[in-house]
Amino acid sequence: MSLTTTHNDVQFGVGDKIRVHQKIKEGDKERTQIFEGMVIGINNRENGRTITVRRVGEAGVGIERIFPLGSPFIEKIEQVKKGTAAVRHAKLYFTRDKAPRQVEEIYTKTAKRDIRPVKKTRKKKK
Repeated sequence: MSLTTTHNDVQFGVGDKIRVHQKIKEGDKERTQIFEGMVIGINNRENGRTITVRRVGEAGVGIERIFPLGSPFIEKIEQVKKGTAAVRHAKLYFTRDKAPRQVEEIYTKTAKRDIRPVKKTRKKKK
């Protein structure tokens, strides 16, 4: 399973922060609504590829939206922040239970900080 996907030559993956521009029709008027959040899942079906984007709204309430990438209502997708290479899961559903600040720290660190420190071992006394 691939952790990355493309939409109109914009490549993004699970753990990235993206901005989705979507056309909304209200009566005879059209407007563009922007939804910005972290990609927590990519469902790879041939024609019905979808992405799940999550953000934290007012009062700390989590908001998730599922966007079909083949939809004509999606105008464009921008990558705001690249996630780390430390993402090892195809679906980040476990981030629903974590505080937004923890998720931000885990998945948007720089590559230098992704290296885990070596554990120090105690020497036995003789």
